Parts: sequence; structure tokens; C-alpha cells
Amino acid sequence: MKKLLIMGLPGSGKTTLALQLKKSLEITSSVDWFNADAVREKYEDWDFSEQGRIRQSMRMRDLSSQSTSDFVLCDFVAPLKTMREIFNADYLIWMNTISHGRFADTNSIFEPPANFDFRIDTWNSTDSANHIIREISARGWM
Repeated sequence: MKKLLIMGLPGSGKTTLALQLKKSLEITSSVDWFNADAVREKYEDWDFSEQGRIRQSMRMRDLSSQSTSDFVLCDFVAPLKTMREIFNADYLIWMNTISHGRFADTNSIFEPPANFDFRIDTWNSTDSANHIIREISARGWM
């Protein structure tokens, strides 16, 4: 199982890309998808303090680790390096499509990742998904 993390500011297109990737991957592979808002709703946990965000990172990690699918897609903000390290993605996609999200508190703590596998600066979900599929296929994951 390979874990793909789609991270970036709120409103950057994470969920849209996740849907496109899921559709593309499902042609040849089994896929689980965990969306941060859906997970927070399921656990009734809307705490966006640093501890709440760390708890969400651990929850996303634990849910993805339980998957028996070929791929697990997770889309969540993961604004701090610590949160990305907790999740420990096999492939990190940084949605760098906006400079400020809709929440000032998230904007103020957001740390752009120094290490990522793919950065999206210009938004086109189909082109981006196709590029990512080619990259993970070249890695022998498909």
C-alpha cells in the first residue's frame, strides 16, 4: 500500500485533485480516500488548535495504515512540518495554487514543505492527476 498525501492551504484544490486521482487510479488499482473534513465530521472533532491538528494527522495516518488497498489518498491541510512527518506519506503533493487560504489562523501557521514529490502551482486537476499517475507508474507502483 502506498500513501499519497495531498496537502496545502484550504481552498487550494486538494479535494478536487483527490477525486481526479481516485478516478484515475481505480482503473487499475484499489484505492481508499480519506478527506480531512469527512474524517473530522465522523469523529466530531473540529479542534483546529495545534494539538487538534496533530491529533488529526495521527488519525489520518492510522486510518490509512489500516487500509488493504493498493493506494490510499489523503487530503488535508497539514500546515506544519510535524504533521506531515506524523503522516509519513510515500508521495507528497503540495497544492501551491493560492497564497492565502480562507482561514487566517491556518495562513499564519502554514509552513511550506521543503521536501515534496510534486508541487502544483497552476491548477488543472486533469493535467496534474495525469502527471502524478505517470510518476507513480514510473516508480513501479502500478
